[in-house]
Amino acid sequence: MTAGPGVCACVIAALVFPGAALPQDRIAGLRSRFDMEKNPIQKAKLMSDLGDAEFREIAKNVEAQRLPHALSILQQYRDQARACSKGLDALHVDAEKHPNGFKQLQISLAESIRRLDTSLVSMTGDEQVPFLDVRKDLGEMNNHLIEELFPRPPEKKSNSAAPAP
Repeated sequence: MTAGPGVCACVIAALVFPGAALPQDRIAGLRSRFDMEKNPIQKAKLMSDLGDAEFREIAKNVEAQRLPHALSILQQYRDQARACSKGLDALHVDAEKHPNGFKQLQISLAESIRRLDTSLVSMTGDEQVPFLDVRKDLGEMNNHLIEELFPRPPEKKSNSAAPAP
C-alpha cells in the first residue's frame, strides 16, 4: 500500500516543522487522559502536566491578543481543577497524612496562579476582569487545599472562661 500525496506532505511538514502541531496535540492527549481517568488522585497528578501545557497556550494567546481563546482555556483549566478538588474531597482522606494528589493539585494551582498573574500585567483593566474572576476561583481552591494539607491545630481551651474560685 502506498501513501497518497497528502500523507507525504504531512510527514514532510512534521519533519521540517517538528513542533508545529505538538502543543495542541499534547493538550488534547492530556485532556483525553484526564477525562478518562476515574481515580481522583491520579487525575490530580495529571493536572501538573495538563496545566503546564494549557498555560503555555494561554500565554501564547494573550501575547497574540486572542483573549477570548485564552480565557476559554483558563476556564477549562479551572473546571478541571474544580473536578479534581471535588473528587479528592469525596474520598474523605486526611490530606495531612495522605497528601498524594492533594499536594500535586495544590502545586499546580499555585503555579497556575503565578503564571496567570504574569499574563494579567499585559492586559487593560477591562480585559482583566473575566480573568480575575477565574483567578479568584483558583485562589479559593488553592486555599482550600492548603487548609486540607496543613490544618490548624485545634485551639486549646483557655482557663479564662472558667469561673473564679
